[in-house]
Amino acid sequence: MSEVDNNAKVATPRAFEADVSRLLHLMVHSIYSDRDIFVRELISNAADACEKLRYEALANPALKQEDSQFSIEITADKAAKTLQFADNGIGMSETELASALGTIASSGTKAFLDKLGASEGEGKVAPELIGQFGIGFYSAFMVASRVEVFSRRAGEAGAHVWRSEGKGNYTIEPVDVAQAPVHGSRVVLHMSDEALEYLESYRIEGIVREHSGAVAIPIDFIEEPGKEPRRIGEGVALWAKPKSAVTEAEYKDFYQSLAGQFDEPALTMHWHAEGRHEYHALAFIPGSRPMDLFDPARKSRAKLYVRRVLITGDAHILPGWLRFVRSVVDSSDLPLNVSREMIQESPVFGAIQKGVTNRVVQDLTKLAETDAQAYGKIWDNFGAVIKEGLYEDYERRDALLKLARFATASAPDGKTTLAEYIAGLKENQTAIYYLVGEDIKRLASSPQLEGFRARGIEVLLLPDAVDAFWVQNAVGYEGKPFKSVTQGAADIKSIPLKEGSEPEPAAEVSAAIAGLLTRMKQVLGDEVADVRVSERLSTSAACLVAPESGPDRRLERMLAEHGQLGGISKPVLEINPGHALMTKLGAASDDAFVEDAIWLVYDEARLMDGERPNDAAAFAGRLARVLTRAAG
Repeated sequence: MSEVDNNAKVATPRAFEADVSRLLHLMVHSIYSDRDIFVRELISNAADACEKLRYEALANPALKQEDSQFSIEITADKAAKTLQFADNGIGMSETELASALGTIASSGTKAFLDKLGASEGEGKVAPELIGQFGIGFYSAFMVASRVEVFSRRAGEAGAHVWRSEGKGNYTIEPVDVAQAPVHGSRVVLHMSDEALEYLESYRIEGIVREHSGAVAIPIDFIEEPGKEPRRIGEGVALWAKPKSAVTEAEYKDFYQSLAGQFDEPALTMHWHAEGRHEYHALAFIPGSRPMDLFDPARKSRAKLYVRRVLITGDAHILPGWLRFVRSVVDSSDLPLNVSREMIQESPVFGAIQKGVTNRVVQDLTKLAETDAQAYGKIWDNFGAVIKEGLYEDYERRDALLKLARFATASAPDGKTTLAEYIAGLKENQTAIYYLVGEDIKRLASSPQLEGFRARGIEVLLLPDAVDAFWVQNAVGYEGKPFKSVTQGAADIKSIPLKEGSEPEPAAEVSAAIAGLLTRMKQVLGDEVADVRVSERLSTSAACLVAPESGPDRRLERMLAEHGQLGGISKPVLEINPGHALMTKLGAASDDAFVEDAIWLVYDEARLMDGERPNDAAAFAGRLARVLTRAAG
């Protein structure tokens, strides 16, 4: 007699979550250049289920069958047109089936769907995006017209089956335990006519060896029901092998499985730490930037094993400024008889965190020294994140400053090192000058750079949000402090002009310019802290700078936008006394015209600084009056 009365509970159709429905539509109707990924994704899910049971069985050995070895079994049935993926892992209860296969909780998946939106109408989706946001199971619908998941959770008496044709709904119902594993899951794909090639043994074996050969659970293949299984995946932990025994293809395959991406790793780091603490580590830097790199919820992702037992797939081994690194760490020293949370609070775990972080920094430094082009690609993708370490990680700040690459006023390609900057210091130059903003082009055209260009002084252009913060805390580099070109007096008079540069105005200003300065202070009033003659301008009429004692203007605006300042301090307006406009205004006698022009000079300086005029209507009126006068 059956242990479950199949008529006792009717399978009621349940609707997929909205994002799942859209995702399934894309899976079924889009054209993919590489459908093989479904094999890798289902094998990866099966391996994770085995690792989860291995961990839970430490506290409750009764969950796992005695003497049974974890394995993944793939069965092809040409007569029935089915392909099955079975594991003896943790399995799922009815609630877990609905939660895991009927909804999407990942915000990254929504980002994935938004990314696909533009190509959805074209009927083609870039395959390298699949698997990047935790959608692996649904890739089965690329090749199957119907999917069934028979599952029995370890430690539970009942079994259930999840069924769907990928058309908006699914069902879950109890089944006879004879149809499900003792514990674990069996995924049955009813293959579409266009995907029958995947029932061929050579096809499956080739995909497994290419994409899942490094999975740490043995994989067996049964060519047809009744035949003996044949092992096609050895289940040897790649990180435990010597580097000399691992091929580049194996590294690439493991990285793609670990990261859920289809690019090649930009850097592979594999080592065995010995001494006070012993552990194996395998880490990868992706070859492309993940779409959710700057998601506030994104943290470093590392799989932590203790003597081959997976403790967690989300260990915070690396700091947030290395969150793009994908890694596996297998420790011989951490305890297994405590909770995951206590493991990550132990001194041994802290030592591993420090050791792994130091090694990643060391390997990045070595790459930067030996292969500038390869390192340059990593910096282009992740430099903005690494710079967060300049603000957060005082201990490694000097090492990270050596890794940093910068755009400069004369070299906006972003390849300049601080060592190169120091080597190019001009006579009497005592500081490393920088300019923070939001856009390289705007920064490169900033009027505050003119006096520096006239002297051949390089200025670092810093367009990333974190730049405004770390430069405030950085002591300097090789004894040279960092100094903003928009903060306080320029103080560059002692640095000689380049040959051929226009001579600067005399130190003593004319009576007309002195009178203009007084007039500008009166007109602008509380809008500015001061109006003064500039040392940093050579061709522009005016610019805004921060007072000597105030914060950098970009940083101040950012803090104010986030409610961390009561208000923004008044800027200093600097004018170029040699500019034709200032000469004309100094000699002009029409008070109304001069007042309009003064406000337009101020508003122009605001625009060049990335701000809008305070009063757009007044700005338009003044501009119209001045243009009318200029037109005669």
